Amino acid sequence: MRQFTEAGTFNAFAEHLPRLKDMGVDILWLMPIHPIGTVNRKGTLGSYYSIKDFRDVNPEYGNKEDFKQLIQQAHTVGMKVILDWVANHAAWDNVWTIDHPDFFEQDEAGRFKAPYDWEDVIQFNHQHPLQQQTMIDAMKYWITDFDIDGFRADLAHLTPLPFWINARQQTTPLKKDLIWLAETEDIPYHEAFDISFTWQWMHASEAYCKGQKSFWDLVQTLAHYKNDFPEKALRMYFTSNHDENSWNSTAGEKYGINVKALSVFNATWYGIPMIYSGEEAGLNKRLFFFDKDPIDWSVDPSLHGFYKTLLHVRKENPAISAGYKSFPVLIEDAIQHQLLAYSRKTDEALILVFLNISPNHIDCTLNIENLPGSYRNVFTQEEMYIGATMRMNMAPGDFILLQKID
Repeated sequence: MRQFTEAGTFNAFAEHLPRLKDMGVDILWLMPIHPIGTVNRKGTLGSYYSIKDFRDVNPEYGNKEDFKQLIQQAHTVGMKVILDWVANHAAWDNVWTIDHPDFFEQDEAGRFKAPYDWEDVIQFNHQHPLQQQTMIDAMKYWITDFDIDGFRADLAHLTPLPFWINARQQTTPLKKDLIWLAETEDIPYHEAFDISFTWQWMHASEAYCKGQKSFWDLVQTLAHYKNDFPEKALRMYFTSNHDENSWNSTAGEKYGINVKALSVFNATWYGIPMIYSGEEAGLNKRLFFFDKDPIDWSVDPSLHGFYKTLLHVRKENPAISAGYKSFPVLIEDAIQHQLLAYSRKTDEALILVFLNISPNHIDCTLNIENLPGSYRNVFTQEEMYIGATMRMNMAPGDFILLQKID
């Protein structure tokens, strides 16, 4: 919220809703919108994840009525809003430190303890039943009083799984279709969450694009996701997010010319694609985390059209929208040429995806005798007929997304 607009307010962000809806966005994940602690604050404005009051909004963004209106406006245009929820730690001057200091871990001298080297926050005591229930009650508050649509659990695995199971059980009667997204790859957490992060894929694909891993590492990662996670477990794929952008690299620094190709992957593989604020404008800088640093929306406005095409095909083509029922099937002949290629199909639809994220120009003929037919290229609108074989001539970074039309 802070960096999305010059004003950095709920009201200023609301002006972007029509544009985001037009692009094909369904869900808005808001980083923490709560007041930020001042004790041991980092930078001039502090970390969004150093929360002073879990039942209030940061005055930097507006007031509660502004926030309530934003959610209503999002719902009006058909979007859902999920809140980033930090259940593991809070600000040193969190309101509970006064009324319930026992909610937090303390050393032998009775001093609060910071987790790891995160000096601007203190660790909750997850063994304290009242602390756990008070936290769940705060989650309920945003559902009942503001009609939010779910939660993105910050570092979910740092908080015991029974807490999240309990939180879901208690909140489901309030709103049955809540979205539960976990920042974790711990498989058991899918007992409480529908969606989880894909850090392993992100790191493997980055390393491959930088020549540090082999193509087979990518194939093995996808096999791990398919074979070891529950069948219906949704995975969230991304080229950037707030942590990656601020602390490690921009999408461009990470993937170079492959950003678009990997965005096509994110939207067409089985899972949920996530677009970080500003990526649709070619965000090319690392945003400050603790200080004001607005996104420059003028870098590459044409990318809005790219994402719009991609997201609308994702929604409209049954081969993608069928979810796990049309799980992607790798095209083995393409894989042998280190071309990331796969099909997804239902009885009524079929798509083919070809992504050259290798450093090499790929010129080959593929055997795809089980996928013949007439296709349309989603991005160029060119029509073609594919028989038993297909000639591929793709430069590094090239991508092709085909929809069957007969």
